Amino acid sequence: MSTTSPDNVNAVFKAYDVRGTVPDQLDEDFARATGQAYVEVLGVTSMVIGYDMRPSSPGLAGAFADGATSAGADVTMIGLASTDQLYFASGHLGLPGAMFTASHNPAQYNGIKMCRAHAQPVGLDTGLADIRDLVAKGSPPATARTGSISSHDVLHAYAAHLLSLAPVAGRKLKVVVDAGNGMAGHTAPAVFDRLAEQVELVPMYFELDGTFPNHEANPIDEANLVDLQQRVLAERADIGLAFDGDADRCFLVDERGRAVPPSTLTALIAARELAKEPGATIIYNLITSRAVPEIVAELGGKPIRTRVGHSFIKATMAETDAIFGGEHSGHFYFRDFWRADSGMLAALHTLASLAETDKPLSVLLEEYERYPMSGEINSEVADQQAVLAELEATYAGRDDVEVDHLDGLSVTADDWAFNVRASNTEPLLRLNAEGKDSTTMAGIRDEVLSIIRSGR
Repeated sequence: MSTTSPDNVNAVFKAYDVRGTVPDQLDEDFARATGQAYVEVLGVTSMVIGYDMRPSSPGLAGAFADGATSAGADVTMIGLASTDQLYFASGHLGLPGAMFTASHNPAQYNGIKMCRAHAQPVGLDTGLADIRDLVAKGSPPATARTGSISSHDVLHAYAAHLLSLAPVAGRKLKVVVDAGNGMAGHTAPAVFDRLAEQVELVPMYFELDGTFPNHEANPIDEANLVDLQQRVLAERADIGLAFDGDADRCFLVDERGRAVPPSTLTALIAARELAKEPGATIIYNLITSRAVPEIVAELGGKPIRTRVGHSFIKATMAETDAIFGGEHSGHFYFRDFWRADSGMLAALHTLASLAETDKPLSVLLEEYERYPMSGEINSEVADQQAVLAELEATYAGRDDVEVDHLDGLSVTADDWAFNVRASNTEPLLRLNAEGKDSTTMAGIRDEVLSIIRSGR
Protein backbone atom coordinates (compact mmCIF):
# COMPACT_ATOMS: atom_id res chain seq x y z
CA MET A 1 0.00 0.00 0.00
CA SER A 2 1.31 3.43 -0.93
CA THR A 3 2.03 5.73 2.00
CA THR A 4 -0.06 8.42 0.28
CA SER A 5 -3.12 6.18 -0.11
CA PRO A 6 -6.22 7.52 1.66
CA ASP A 7 -6.27 4.64 4.16
CA ASN A 8 -2.69 5.22 5.26
CA VAL A 9 -3.00 9.01 5.27
CA ASN A 10 -6.08 8.84 7.48
CA ALA A 11 -4.27 6.44 9.82
CA VAL A 12 -1.19 8.60 10.43
CA PHE A 13 -2.77 12.05 10.65
CA LYS A 14 -3.67 12.39 14.33
CA ALA A 15 -5.47 15.15 16.25
CA TYR A 16 -2.38 17.36 16.62
CA ASP A 17 0.34 15.88 14.42
CA VAL A 18 1.41 13.08 12.08
CA ARG A 19 2.74 9.87 13.60
CA GLY A 20 3.55 6.43 12.13
CA THR A 21 6.13 3.75 11.50
CA VAL A 22 8.93 4.03 8.95
CA PRO A 23 8.95 3.10 6.09
CA ASP A 24 5.57 1.34 5.84
CA GLN A 25 3.49 4.32 7.01
CA LEU A 26 5.91 7.24 6.59
CA ASP A 27 8.47 7.53 3.82
CA GLU A 28 9.98 10.28 1.69
CA ASP A 29 7.13 10.18 -0.84
CA PHE A 30 4.68 10.83 2.00
CA ALA A 31 6.85 13.63 3.42
CA ARG A 32 7.20 15.28 0.02
CA ALA A 33 3.44 15.21 -0.57
CA THR A 34 2.80 16.57 2.91
CA GLY A 35 5.24 19.42 2.33
CA GLN A 36 3.40 20.38 -0.83
CA ALA A 37 0.01 20.21 0.86
CA TYR A 38 1.22 22.17 3.90
CA VAL A 39 2.31 25.08 1.70
CA GLU A 40 -0.88 25.10 -0.35
CA VAL A 41 -3.33 24.79 2.56
CA LEU A 42 -1.66 27.33 4.86
CA GLY A 43 -0.63 29.74 2.10
CA VAL A 44 3.01 29.49 3.18
CA THR A 45 5.63 31.52 1.31
CA SER A 46 8.55 30.71 3.63
CA MET A 47 9.03 28.31 6.52
CA VAL A 48 11.49 26.64 8.90
CA ILE A 49 12.18 22.91 9.31
CA GLY A 50 13.95 20.98 12.09
CA TYR A 51 14.43 17.29 12.83
CA ASP A 52 15.42 14.97 15.66
CA MET A 53 18.09 12.27 15.97
CA ARG A 54 16.11 9.36 14.50
CA PRO A 55 17.88 7.75 11.54
CA SER A 56 14.95 8.49 9.22
CA SER A 57 14.53 12.14 10.24
CA PRO A 58 17.05 13.89 7.93
CA GLY A 59 15.69 12.15 4.83
CA LEU A 60 12.06 12.83 5.73
CA ALA A 61 12.81 16.48 6.53
CA GLY A 62 14.67 16.89 3.23
CA ALA A 63 11.79 15.37 1.28
CA PHE A 64 9.30 17.66 3.03
CA ALA A 65 11.52 20.61 2.11
CA ASP A 66 11.57 19.45 -1.51
CA GLY A 67 7.77 19.30 -1.49
CA ALA A 68 7.49 22.72 0.10
CA THR A 69 9.87 24.35 -2.39
CA SER A 70 8.14 22.68 -5.33
CA ALA A 71 4.95 24.39 -4.10
CA GLY A 72 6.74 27.75 -4.13
CA ALA A 73 7.89 28.23 -0.53
CA ASP A 74 11.39 29.18 0.64
CA VAL A 75 12.70 26.84 3.34
CA THR A 76 15.11 27.54 6.19
CA MET A 77 16.63 24.33 7.59
CA ILE A 78 17.76 24.55 11.24
CA GLY A 79 19.07 20.96 11.25
CA LEU A 80 19.08 18.88 14.43
CA ALA A 81 16.70 20.44 16.93
CA SER A 82 14.46 19.80 19.88
CA THR A 83 10.79 20.53 19.32
CA ASP A 84 10.94 23.62 21.52
CA GLN A 85 13.98 24.77 19.51
CA LEU A 86 11.81 24.56 16.38
CA TYR A 87 9.12 26.57 18.18
CA PHE A 88 11.78 29.12 19.11
CA ALA A 89 12.84 29.37 15.46
CA SER A 90 9.21 29.82 14.40
CA GLY A 91 8.73 32.61 16.93
CA HIS A 92 12.14 34.24 16.58
CA LEU A 93 12.07 34.26 12.77
CA GLY A 94 8.31 34.79 12.45
CA LEU A 95 7.93 31.72 10.22
CA PRO A 96 5.63 28.72 10.13
CA GLY A 97 7.43 25.47 10.79
CA ALA A 98 7.60 21.69 10.70
CA MET A 99 9.42 19.45 13.14
CA PHE A 100 10.28 15.84 12.31
CA THR A 101 10.04 13.76 15.47
CA ALA A 102 8.06 10.95 17.06
CA SER A 103 8.76 12.35 20.53
CA HIS A 104 8.85 9.49 23.05
CA ASN A 105 7.70 6.75 20.64
CA PRO A 106 9.96 3.74 19.92
CA ALA A 107 12.68 3.83 17.30
CA GLN A 108 10.61 2.56 14.36
CA TYR A 109 8.31 5.59 14.57
CA ASN A 110 8.60 9.09 13.18
CA GLY A 111 6.24 12.00 12.72
CA ILE A 112 5.66 15.66 11.88
CA LYS A 113 4.58 18.47 14.18
CA MET A 114 3.46 21.51 12.22
CA CYS A 115 2.82 25.09 13.31
CA ARG A 116 1.97 28.47 11.86
CA ALA A 117 4.22 31.50 12.35
CA HIS A 118 5.04 32.34 15.97
CA ALA A 119 4.51 28.68 16.96
CA GLN A 120 0.73 28.80 16.62
CA PRO A 121 -0.54 25.21 16.62
CA VAL A 122 -1.91 23.35 13.61
CA GLY A 123 -4.49 20.72 14.57
CA LEU A 124 -7.28 18.93 12.75
CA ASP A 125 -9.63 21.89 13.14
CA THR A 126 -6.97 24.49 12.25
CA GLY A 127 -5.62 23.17 8.95
CA LEU A 128 -4.30 19.67 9.60
CA ALA A 129 -7.45 17.97 8.27
CA ASP A 130 -7.21 19.98 5.05
CA ILE A 131 -3.54 19.03 4.66
CA ARG A 132 -4.48 15.38 5.24
CA ASP A 133 -7.24 15.50 2.64
CA LEU A 134 -5.00 17.11 0.03
CA VAL A 135 -2.27 14.48 0.57
CA ALA A 136 -4.88 11.73 0.19
CA LYS A 137 -6.27 13.39 -2.95
CA GLY A 138 -2.84 13.24 -4.53
CA SER A 139 -2.93 16.36 -6.71
CA PRO A 140 0.24 18.48 -6.39
CA PRO A 141 -0.23 22.23 -6.66
CA ALA A 142 0.70 24.14 -9.80
CA THR A 143 3.19 26.90 -8.99
CA ALA A 144 4.92 29.63 -10.93
CA ARG A 145 8.18 29.34 -9.01
CA THR A 146 10.33 26.94 -7.06
CA GLY A 147 11.41 28.04 -3.61
CA SER A 148 14.93 28.05 -2.21
CA ILE A 149 16.52 26.09 0.65
CA SER A 150 18.95 27.71 3.10
CA SER A 151 20.40 26.83 6.50
CA HIS A 152 20.33 28.79 9.75
CA ASP A 153 21.72 27.75 13.16
CA VAL A 154 19.47 29.01 15.98
CA LEU A 155 20.79 26.83 18.84
CA HIS A 156 22.75 29.51 20.66
CA ALA A 157 20.04 32.13 20.21
CA TYR A 158 17.57 29.59 21.63
CA ALA A 159 19.75 29.00 24.71
CA ALA A 160 20.21 32.72 25.30
CA HIS A 161 16.48 33.37 25.01
CA LEU A 162 15.57 30.67 27.54
CA LEU A 163 18.10 31.99 30.06
CA SER A 164 16.74 35.51 29.61
CA LEU A 165 13.32 34.20 30.67
CA ALA A 166 14.56 32.17 33.64
CA PRO A 167 18.01 33.36 34.79
CA VAL A 168 19.67 31.12 37.36
CA ALA A 169 21.53 32.87 40.19
CA GLY A 170 22.43 31.99 43.79
CA ARG A 171 24.07 28.89 45.16
CA LYS A 172 25.86 26.45 42.88
CA LEU A 173 23.88 23.31 42.05
CA LYS A 174 24.89 19.80 41.07
CA VAL A 175 22.50 18.72 38.32
CA VAL A 176 22.19 15.31 36.67
CA VAL A 177 20.54 15.42 33.24
CA ASP A 178 19.29 12.27 31.52
CA ALA A 179 18.77 13.05 27.84
CA GLY A 180 17.73 9.49 27.02
CA ASN A 181 19.84 9.67 23.83
CA GLY A 182 17.31 12.25 22.64
CA MET A 183 17.48 15.89 21.65
CA ALA A 184 18.30 17.20 25.13
CA GLY A 185 21.76 15.80 24.35
CA HIS A 186 21.89 18.55 21.71
CA THR A 187 20.24 21.44 23.57
CA ALA A 188 21.42 20.88 27.16
CA PRO A 189 25.12 21.54 26.42
CA ALA A 190 24.23 24.84 24.72
CA VAL A 191 22.17 25.91 27.74
CA PHE A 192 24.37 24.59 30.54
CA ASP A 193 27.63 25.82 29.02
CA ARG A 194 26.26 29.29 29.79
CA LEU A 195 25.71 28.21 33.41
CA ALA A 196 29.16 26.75 34.02
CA GLU A 197 29.74 28.91 37.10
CA GLN A 198 26.29 28.14 38.44
CA VAL A 199 25.80 24.46 37.67
CA GLU A 200 27.96 21.36 37.91
CA LEU A 201 26.46 19.26 35.13
CA VAL A 202 26.47 15.45 35.25
CA PRO A 203 25.38 14.29 31.77
CA MET A 204 23.68 10.95 31.11
CA TYR A 205 23.03 9.48 27.66
CA PHE A 206 23.81 12.69 25.75
CA GLU A 207 24.87 10.72 22.67
CA LEU A 208 22.22 11.29 19.99
CA ASP A 209 20.91 7.85 19.06
CA GLY A 210 17.42 7.32 17.71
CA THR A 211 17.60 3.60 18.47
CA PHE A 212 17.48 4.46 22.22
CA PRO A 213 20.10 1.93 23.40
CA ASN A 214 19.79 2.71 27.13
CA HIS A 215 16.08 3.15 27.79
CA GLU A 216 13.02 4.58 26.07
CA ALA A 217 13.01 8.37 25.97
CA ASN A 218 9.66 8.43 27.76
CA PRO A 219 10.14 9.69 31.33
CA ILE A 220 6.43 9.64 32.19
CA ASP A 221 7.02 5.89 32.61
CA GLU A 222 8.91 5.67 35.90
CA ALA A 223 10.80 2.59 34.67
CA ASN A 224 12.74 5.01 32.47
CA LEU A 225 13.72 7.16 35.49
CA VAL A 226 15.54 4.40 37.38
CA ASP A 227 18.99 5.19 35.96
CA LEU A 228 18.57 8.88 36.76
CA GLN A 229 17.33 8.20 40.28
CA GLN A 230 20.33 5.98 41.01
CA ARG A 231 22.76 8.52 39.57
CA VAL A 232 21.29 11.40 41.58
CA LEU A 233 21.82 9.41 44.77
CA ALA A 234 25.31 8.25 43.77
CA GLU A 235 26.40 11.80 42.87
CA ARG A 236 24.65 13.36 45.88
CA ALA A 237 23.19 15.77 43.36
CA ASP A 238 20.71 18.53 44.13
CA ILE A 239 18.33 17.54 41.33
CA GLY A 240 17.85 15.24 38.36
CA LEU A 241 16.24 16.28 35.07
CA ALA A 242 14.82 13.82 32.54
CA PHE A 243 13.72 14.78 29.03
CA ASP A 244 11.71 12.90 26.44
CA GLY A 245 12.97 12.18 22.93
CA ASP A 246 12.26 15.59 21.40
CA ALA A 247 12.96 17.39 24.72
CA ASP A 248 9.70 19.30 24.89
CA ARG A 249 8.82 17.60 28.19
CA CYS A 250 10.77 17.65 31.46
CA PHE A 251 10.46 15.49 34.58
CA LEU A 252 12.20 16.02 37.93
CA VAL A 253 13.90 13.74 40.44
CA ASP A 254 14.61 15.25 43.85
CA GLU A 255 17.79 14.83 45.92
CA ARG A 256 16.32 11.72 47.57
CA GLY A 257 15.87 10.04 44.18
CA ARG A 258 12.09 10.48 44.22
CA ALA A 259 10.19 11.31 41.03
CA VAL A 260 8.34 14.63 41.34
CA PRO A 261 4.75 14.74 39.99
CA PRO A 262 4.48 17.16 37.05
CA SER A 263 1.53 18.85 38.78
CA THR A 264 3.95 19.91 41.51
CA LEU A 265 6.21 21.56 38.96
CA THR A 266 3.15 23.23 37.40
CA ALA A 267 2.32 24.78 40.79
CA LEU A 268 5.92 25.92 41.36
CA ILE A 269 6.20 27.63 37.97
CA ALA A 270 2.73 29.14 38.36
CA ALA A 271 3.85 30.71 41.65
CA ARG A 272 6.97 32.14 39.97
CA GLU A 273 4.99 33.59 37.07
CA LEU A 274 2.37 35.08 39.40
CA ALA A 275 5.13 36.77 41.38
CA LYS A 276 6.19 38.39 38.10
CA GLU A 277 2.64 39.32 37.08
CA PRO A 278 0.21 39.37 40.05
CA GLY A 279 -3.35 38.41 39.19
CA ALA A 280 -2.41 36.71 35.93
CA THR A 281 -4.30 33.77 34.46
CA ILE A 282 -2.85 30.25 34.76
CA ILE A 283 -4.10 27.35 32.62
CA TYR A 284 -4.17 23.75 33.88
CA ASN A 285 -5.69 20.64 32.36
CA LEU A 286 -8.29 18.49 34.04
CA ILE A 287 -5.97 15.66 35.10
CA THR A 288 -3.69 18.09 36.93
CA SER A 289 -3.82 17.95 40.72
CA ARG A 290 -6.45 20.10 42.41
CA ALA A 291 -3.52 21.60 44.31
CA VAL A 292 -2.72 23.70 41.22
CA PRO A 293 -5.94 25.77 41.08
CA GLU A 294 -5.93 26.02 44.89
CA ILE A 295 -2.42 27.47 44.96
CA VAL A 296 -3.06 29.78 42.00
CA ALA A 297 -6.17 31.18 43.70
CA GLU A 298 -4.38 31.55 47.05
CA LEU A 299 -1.69 33.59 45.28
CA GLY A 300 -4.26 35.88 43.70
CA GLY A 301 -4.14 34.36 40.22
CA LYS A 302 -6.99 33.18 38.03
CA PRO A 303 -6.95 29.41 37.39
CA ILE A 304 -8.71 28.15 34.24
CA ARG A 305 -9.28 24.44 33.55
CA THR A 306 -9.01 22.95 30.04
CA ARG A 307 -9.20 19.65 28.24
CA VAL A 308 -6.08 17.53 27.81
CA GLY A 309 -3.98 18.42 24.74
CA HIS A 310 -1.69 21.21 23.63
CA SER A 311 -4.14 22.69 21.12
CA PHE A 312 -6.68 23.29 23.91
CA ILE A 313 -4.06 24.73 26.25
CA LYS A 314 -2.63 27.06 23.60
CA ALA A 315 -6.05 28.19 22.37
CA THR A 316 -7.20 28.98 25.91
CA MET A 317 -3.95 30.81 26.63
CA ALA A 318 -4.50 32.97 23.56
CA GLU A 319 -8.12 33.69 24.49
CA THR A 320 -7.30 34.62 28.10
CA ASP A 321 -3.78 36.05 27.71
CA ALA A 322 -2.65 33.50 30.30
CA ILE A 323 0.95 33.82 31.41
CA PHE A 324 1.53 30.07 31.90
CA GLY A 325 -0.09 26.68 31.35
CA GLY A 326 0.79 23.23 32.67
CA GLU A 327 -0.23 19.66 31.91
CA HIS A 328 0.27 16.66 34.17
CA SER A 329 1.93 14.92 31.21
CA GLY A 330 5.00 17.14 31.66
CA HIS A 331 4.22 19.81 29.06
CA PHE A 332 4.67 23.40 30.23
CA TYR A 333 3.57 26.41 28.15
CA PHE A 334 4.83 29.98 28.46
CA ARG A 335 3.31 33.19 27.11
CA ASP A 336 6.82 34.62 26.78
CA PHE A 337 7.76 31.61 24.63
CA TRP A 338 5.01 32.18 22.05
CA ARG A 339 2.62 30.12 24.22
CA ALA A 340 4.61 27.04 23.19
CA ASP A 341 5.83 24.28 25.45
CA SER A 342 9.45 23.96 26.52
CA GLY A 343 10.86 21.29 28.80
CA MET A 344 14.15 23.16 29.06
CA LEU A 345 12.47 26.40 30.17
CA ALA A 346 10.54 24.48 32.83
CA ALA A 347 13.83 22.97 34.01
CA LEU A 348 15.45 26.41 34.23
CA HIS A 349 12.56 27.74 36.33
CA THR A 350 13.13 24.87 38.75
CA LEU A 351 16.88 25.49 38.92
CA ALA A 352 16.30 29.20 39.45
CA SER A 353 13.96 28.50 42.36
CA LEU A 354 16.33 25.98 43.88
CA ALA A 355 19.40 28.22 43.56
CA GLU A 356 17.58 31.05 45.33
CA THR A 357 17.19 29.00 48.53
CA ASP A 358 19.34 26.79 50.73
CA LYS A 359 16.52 24.21 50.96
CA PRO A 360 16.82 20.82 49.29
CA LEU A 361 14.40 20.30 46.41
CA SER A 362 12.15 17.95 48.39
CA VAL A 363 11.59 20.63 51.04
CA LEU A 364 11.17 23.43 48.49
CA LEU A 365 8.37 21.48 46.80
CA GLU A 366 6.44 20.49 49.94
CA GLU A 367 4.09 23.45 49.73
CA TYR A 368 3.20 22.64 46.12
CA GLU A 369 2.40 18.93 46.54
CA ARG A 370 -0.75 18.47 48.60
CA TYR A 371 -2.56 15.37 47.37
CA PRO A 372 -1.32 11.87 46.47
CA MET A 373 -2.00 11.00 42.82
CA SER A 374 -2.31 7.64 41.07
CA GLY A 375 -0.59 8.64 37.87
CA GLU A 376 -2.21 7.62 34.58
CA ILE A 377 -3.40 4.00 34.55
CA ASN A 378 -4.39 2.54 31.18
CA SER A 379 -6.86 -0.32 30.76
CA GLU A 380 -7.78 -1.99 27.48
CA VAL A 381 -11.56 -1.90 27.14
CA ALA A 382 -13.59 -3.04 24.13
CA ASP A 383 -16.65 -0.82 24.73
CA GLN A 384 -15.30 2.39 26.21
CA GLN A 385 -18.60 4.29 26.14
CA ALA A 386 -20.45 1.54 27.97
CA VAL A 387 -17.90 1.58 30.79
CA LEU A 388 -17.99 5.38 31.02
CA ALA A 389 -21.79 5.19 31.26
CA GLU A 390 -21.53 2.60 34.03
CA LEU A 391 -19.08 4.78 35.95
CA GLU A 392 -21.38 7.77 35.65
CA ALA A 393 -24.37 5.76 36.80
CA THR A 394 -22.35 4.59 39.81
CA TYR A 395 -21.24 8.04 40.99
CA ALA A 396 -23.58 10.66 39.53
CA GLY A 397 -26.42 10.00 41.97
CA ARG A 398 -24.35 10.75 45.06
CA ASP A 399 -25.08 13.98 46.89
CA ASP A 400 -21.44 14.60 47.72
CA VAL A 401 -19.97 14.51 44.19
CA GLU A 402 -19.85 16.71 41.10
CA VAL A 403 -19.72 15.22 37.60
CA ASP A 404 -18.63 16.89 34.37
CA HIS A 405 -17.81 15.87 30.81
CA LEU A 406 -15.23 18.44 29.72
CA ASP A 407 -12.95 15.57 28.64
CA GLY A 408 -14.21 12.08 29.35
CA LEU A 409 -15.80 11.71 32.79
CA SER A 410 -14.60 13.71 35.79
CA VAL A 411 -15.99 12.99 39.26
CA THR A 412 -15.05 15.23 42.20
CA ALA A 413 -15.80 14.79 45.91
CA ASP A 414 -14.47 16.62 48.96
CA ASP A 415 -11.75 14.05 49.67
CA TRP A 416 -11.02 12.56 46.25
CA ALA A 417 -11.39 13.04 42.49
CA PHE A 418 -10.89 11.03 39.33
CA ASN A 419 -11.03 11.43 35.56
CA VAL A 420 -11.49 8.64 33.01
CA ARG A 421 -10.84 9.45 29.34
CA ALA A 422 -10.93 7.32 26.22
CA SER A 423 -7.82 7.20 24.06
CA ASN A 424 -8.20 8.75 20.60
CA THR A 425 -6.08 6.08 18.93
CA GLU A 426 -6.30 2.87 21.00
CA PRO A 427 -9.03 0.84 22.77
CA LEU A 428 -7.92 2.22 26.13
CA LEU A 429 -9.48 4.04 29.05
CA ARG A 430 -7.09 6.27 30.99
CA LEU A 431 -7.66 6.75 34.73
CA ASN A 432 -6.17 9.51 36.87
CA ALA A 433 -7.17 9.64 40.55
CA GLU A 434 -6.14 11.60 43.64
CA GLY A 435 -7.15 11.77 47.28
CA LYS A 436 -6.63 13.74 50.48
CA ASP A 437 -4.16 11.03 51.58
CA SER A 438 -2.62 7.86 50.18
CA THR A 439 -5.29 5.57 51.65
CA THR A 440 -8.15 7.62 50.18
CA MET A 441 -6.44 7.81 46.79
CA ALA A 442 -5.80 4.07 46.68
CA GLY A 443 -9.40 3.36 47.68
CA ILE A 444 -11.01 5.39 44.90
CA ARG A 445 -8.38 4.25 42.37
CA ASP A 446 -9.08 0.57 43.05
CA GLU A 447 -12.83 1.06 43.15
CA VAL A 448 -12.88 2.77 39.76
CA LEU A 449 -10.43 0.29 38.25
CA SER A 450 -12.63 -2.63 39.30
CA ILE A 451 -15.51 -1.13 37.34
CA ILE A 452 -13.36 -0.32 34.32
CA ARG A 453 -11.79 -3.76 34.14
CA SER A 454 -15.06 -5.61 34.65
CA GLY A 455 -16.02 -4.19 31.24
CA ARG A 456 -13.19 -5.79 29.31
